[in-house]
Amino acid sequence: MAKKAVATFSGDKSQLRNMVKCIRMVKSDKTGAYIFNEDMVQVDKVKDYFAKK
Repeated sequence: MAKKAVATFSGDKSQLRNMVKCIRMVKSDKTGAYIFNEDMVQVDKVKDYFAKK
């Protein structure tokens, strides 16, 4: 059976509502395989996050 992943955050809950989890697929220079980078980003900075490489 698969385990359920539960995310826990510490800090002010009202501040966390402004954050989203962004997952970007990046190709590795060494192996050529794709890796996934996951980051917590503020809602208003999501477009900037995906615009940079």
